[in-house]
Amino acid sequence: MIVASVLMSLGMMMLSPVMVALPFKLMLFVLADGWNLLLGSLAASFVQ
Repeated sequence: MIVASVLMSLGMMMLSPVMVALPFKLMLFVLADGWNLLLGSLAASFVQ
């Protein structure tokens, strides 16, 4: 929603918000150490 609003304000109506949002989501996942968090919680669920 935020990406779509920014694109509209910049006048880029033909650019899909998904094409802009996906790289940011992937970058956030990598910067937040997503694989370690995901696999760590998955392994912890099997230990209990």
